[in-house]
Amino acid sequence: MGFMGAGKTTVGQLLAGKLGLAFVDVDLYIEKGDGRAIRDIFAADGEAEFRRLEHEAVVELLAGPEAVIALGGGAVEHEGTRKELRNITSIHLEVSYEEALRRIGTDDLRPMVARPDIEEIYRRRLPVYRAAARISVATDGRAPEEVVAQILELGHNWSSGWGRPVE
Repeated sequence: MGFMGAGKTTVGQLLAGKLGLAFVDVDLYIEKGDGRAIRDIFAADGEAEFRRLEHEAVVELLAGPEAVIALGGGAVEHEGTRKELRNITSIHLEVSYEEALRRIGTDDLRPMVARPDIEEIYRRRLPVYRAAARISVATDGRAPEEVVAQILELGHNWSSGWGRPVE
């Protein structure tokens, strides 16, 4: 989990490969299931409906086979999703606001980028990511492989291992 541009997809794919697990991007999962692009869901139905769909997708994915799952940047704002994250090995990829903007640029596929309060959203979500995750790993100025290596190192120190649940 993490803000836009944190490296969730890139790091998630690499981590899944190292762990021998499938990789699922929640946004792509939603698009496939709904038949519309995320930006179209936002435009037609609004953010609240998208968050509902996102929560349902997270619940479905967590009930399925073990996988590395990349959450959308705002998934943690749904209380039900935060509750689901308590029972899994969750990792926050922390990116600074400035670095996130540099990485995403003016990506029109990301409906949140155009919001005038985007920095406020970043500031609001940061403590939520930290509270919802078992660990936070900084990604600024680091190669994705370096981030994955740190995650794997930290993962080996967890007494419960990688699986679910982590009680």
